[in-house]
Amino acid sequence: MKLCRIRTASGTIPAMIDAEGNPRSLDGKLEDLTAASLAELDALAALDPSTLPALESPDYAPILGDIGRIFCIGLNYSDHAAEAGLDAPEQPILFMKVCPPTGANDPVTLPKGSEKSDWEVELGVVIGKRTQHVSVEEALDSVAGYCVVNDLSERAFQIERGGQWVKGKSSDGFGPVGPWLVTANEVPDPQDLDMFLDVNGARCQTGNTSKMIFTVAEIISHLSEFITLQPGDVISTGTPPGVGMGMKPQKFLRDGDEMHLGIAGLGEQRQQVKAWGA
Repeated sequence: MKLCRIRTASGTIPAMIDAEGNPRSLDGKLEDLTAASLAELDALAALDPSTLPALESPDYAPILGDIGRIFCIGLNYSDHAAEAGLDAPEQPILFMKVCPPTGANDPVTLPKGSEKSDWEVELGVVIGKRTQHVSVEEALDSVAGYCVVNDLSERAFQIERGGQWVKGKSSDGFGPVGPWLVTANEVPDPQDLDMFLDVNGARCQTGNTSKMIFTVAEIISHLSEFITLQPGDVISTGTPPGVGMGMKPQKFLRDGDEMHLGIAGLGEQRQQVKAWGA
């Protein structure tokens, strides 16, 4: 299934995507798509989307009404590590995004003083059950589904201002998640997904999850050694090459830019960039 949340004049409602890619209302079938409702997904699988009310002009909200934590894995693509001139890490590099998640097509406002805001298309993994000390072989059993994440980053805040990366990753609007939560049964191999990101119509990132240094299963297993993962947690698993920081000369986001990004089978995002105070 492909599930989502749609903003309407009467509030945000859960929806299911039909065979043509259009959202159909789950109002009356499900109160909301939340961490708790991830345990009810099997009951929704019996529904025929074509029998549900169509929704016009979808305004996508974040895929869950209560996304818990957004864990991020840095430098997790071999070709991105080469682009950055860095050795591949021996263990996953973990940081957090602590900004509120936003909808797939919500505008992105550059933070005050930003000169080096950057883009990163990433595969998001949505945890569906409490997970602690799980083996690599069993780790994917913890996955409720997958989604697109744009791990927006202010590089000066991230790299030049000391401390951990979280400062450059957590400005308001830096957490677009969605448009859809695609259930795990529809993604038989999360290590073979094409991904892209364009800025103003020019292709910047082209990649495939096969280039991950640490697979989705390895990441979940590793994190679960240290942190008890909970339903509704999202793991953003790293980005392929083509970020602005890696370009020569470097290129960063400016007022009026448009990002267009997506992952095969998981949907696409479009975000307009606005200056601080615009």
